[in-house]
Amino acid sequence: MKVLMLVQSNVAHDARVLREARSLADEGHAIHIIGKDVPQAWQPPTGITVGSVSGGSGLKAKSGGASAGGGSAAGVSAARGGLAGQARGAARWALLPQHRQTVWRTWCERAREAVGDRKYDVVHAHDFNVLVLAAELAEKGNAQLVYDSHEWWSGRERHGRPTPLERARELRIERQIVAKADAVLTVSDGIAERLGKWRSTPVTVVRNTFPLQERTTAGKLADRPRGAVYAGRIGAARDIETLLTATGALKLDTVLMGNADREFLPHLRLTDATVRIEPARPVDEVDEVLREVGISVVTLTDSCENHRLALPNKVFHAVRAGVPVVAADLPELRRLVTKYGIGALYRPGDAESMQRALEQVANDYPALCERVAQARDELSWDQDSKELVRVYESLARAR
Repeated sequence: MKVLMLVQSNVAHDARVLREARSLADEGHAIHIIGKDVPQAWQPPTGITVGSVSGGSGLKAKSGGASAGGGSAAGVSAARGGLAGQARGAARWALLPQHRQTVWRTWCERAREAVGDRKYDVVHAHDFNVLVLAAELAEKGNAQLVYDSHEWWSGRERHGRPTPLERARELRIERQIVAKADAVLTVSDGIAERLGKWRSTPVTVVRNTFPLQERTTAGKLADRPRGAVYAGRIGAARDIETLLTATGALKLDTVLMGNADREFLPHLRLTDATVRIEPARPVDEVDEVLREVGISVVTLTDSCENHRLALPNKVFHAVRAGVPVVAADLPELRRLVTKYGIGALYRPGDAESMQRALEQVANDYPALCERVAQARDELSWDQDSKELVRVYESLARAR
């Protein structure tokens, strides 16, 4: 089948979108992805074509990697802003929701133009912000609609001024389209349960796992970890402050690896020489860092329902690399970590709880690494891709 995927992200660094696209291409489907601001020099995997449009940037802060020293300098610069800086912050807080909607609408308008007269059998919507456009294109092209919910959209944490009417409208639209979509995918059982209440057929869980064949060939793990790695977006609501407080008290090496929100960096205490911030890296290179340092931390604040239902990439990346986790004690993460015994839990926002969890993992490290190895086959893309392929086989039969 010809599959049109829509996603408002830089496809080059969107692991879930690329994993799904590769698996479907391997099954003989023709995959075309329209993403957002994809680098021109980037080449997609064989069998996949990618288009890119922009929604603009406007108020959005630039992001990227930074060193610890660079982050501290940013903090000094921000502090010098004084009242002018506070005024800019207040204006941003007030205008951010409007800006966000403008970016989404602009991207959708340009994506619609980019699709043009392209023929497709399935429109695959990656998250709610492309769902309305996907439903429109599916109806126009007499195609099937797949909604791939990467998060519990109505329960996610939002920045800027409150927008209750906007949230209610989005919830209503999502419920209506979920009810009539030909298939719905999501990342955890908790989200699947909630989306399933809106439709007569089951929601399929396709977790954010990683392919086994890409596992690092690094040598044996040490008997005791030397520190902790956070590999993901460095920004608000990730509970990174709690991590730094805990690892600082324990004098552990700490690596923050990923794209950094520059407005967030000044809020971190980056004077400790054991903390370093590095830019995002390819998956294989992150594997190597995880194995060198020893513990993967999966931090989130307990500040929204979406976090309580989340199963982030980071926990599955740790399994792929073969290292145990210290994860936020939130329902879906708790269920996974305790079922497979792959690490310890901490109470979000509680640095002492984080310290105890880090010490627990360090003290029981060889046994935990063995449990991670035992869980590896089941917590892999080799398993989750079968669910995705099964959904598309069902769509092909129906078509």
